[in-house]
Amino acid sequence: MPQARTRTGVRKRKGVQTSSRPAVRSSRGTARAKEATGLKEPEPSGWKACVHHYVQLVNQAEIDRFTPESEGIVTDVDHLSRYQRKLSRLREQELLRGVLPLRSETSAELLRISESESLAEATALIELKIKRTMQQLGRTYTEDRRERERLWLSLDGESYRINRVEPLVMERRPRYSMSDSFASQLSAEQQVEMEDKPTSIPFINYDVLSRFKHGRAGIRYRRDLAAAYADRWWNEGNPAYETFDVNCTNYVSQCLFAGHAPMNYTGKRDSGWWYRERSAGREMWSYSWAVAGALQLFLSGSRQSGLRATVVDSADQLDLGDVIIYDWSGDNRFQHSTIVTAFDAAGMPLVNANTVPSRHRYWDYKDSYAWTERTKYRFFHIADEF
Repeated sequence: MPQARTRTGVRKRKGVQTSSRPAVRSSRGTARAKEATGLKEPEPSGWKACVHHYVQLVNQAEIDRFTPESEGIVTDVDHLSRYQRKLSRLREQELLRGVLPLRSETSAELLRISESESLAEATALIELKIKRTMQQLGRTYTEDRRERERLWLSLDGESYRINRVEPLVMERRPRYSMSDSFASQLSAEQQVEMEDKPTSIPFINYDVLSRFKHGRAGIRYRRDLAAAYADRWWNEGNPAYETFDVNCTNYVSQCLFAGHAPMNYTGKRDSGWWYRERSAGREMWSYSWAVAGALQLFLSGSRQSGLRATVVDSADQLDLGDVIIYDWSGDNRFQHSTIVTAFDAAGMPLVNANTVPSRHRYWDYKDSYAWTERTKYRFFHIADEF
């Protein structure tokens, strides 16, 4: 029988009004432990009780893949329709994959709270932390992901209702807006740079890989190290690097570098693939290091040495440490990057990402509000040797 467990809590953040109330759990095992010690965890009240109930509904939907009866808690018809469409395509996808959800655990942190003086209205920014365990062809695997939503709540009689839900679809927000003219120049310029200049020795972060041997040719891509780095930093930023609000490509570049991909330092933002930290408030890294569209162009370029890749036709041709870049609208503006870190029982890629932290997530991203019917993918098989 599939199991579901939920938890809500409040994280203390500097400059944000929060509560120190402990997390609320609905796990049966936790309840038995509380009874044995004579302790009772306080139930959430007011609008927090409404948020807690909402998290329970989300958690149940992660198992059932149907929109649960909300008892009028959510009155946002547009969001309910959007959510139902997402669940419907996931239900179909998992049936085709032969995947059976076994367990779901969902918790929520209140990141930001705004309340009216009368407490009749409140706005809450929450982060949903979802962990799902699935069974496929007799094997199980676990997927983690983080999603943020902004909830608008209002008092209706004696209880609160959620009258608006806004998912924060960070995968659709590129860090930089690149013009078509820049994009068209970038590919050609990068190819010229790669042909004219030898691969450089990285300037920073030797401590990230203490055993890394910095050579100029014949470097083997350590796919295992790239995947291990991805699993280590999927839900936070490595302090050895800058962490961006939209961090997916910066994270993937770090993973490639952890796998011994050599940087190509040109000193120009619009060429090469390099990172040299921030200096005197100046950003010192290439667009290709931090921007999905630029990384897509860089990996698509033809070169004889350094970091390079082959575009393949489908996800099942990818190996550990390979890269997928996503064009949500099908207009050749790529906005999101992931790295392959595992495979399901059918041999299809599971990926990690960092803007919306994800670990061992199914590669097609149909569980994201960013996905559309026009979504296109670019599959890059990273060279085995640089």
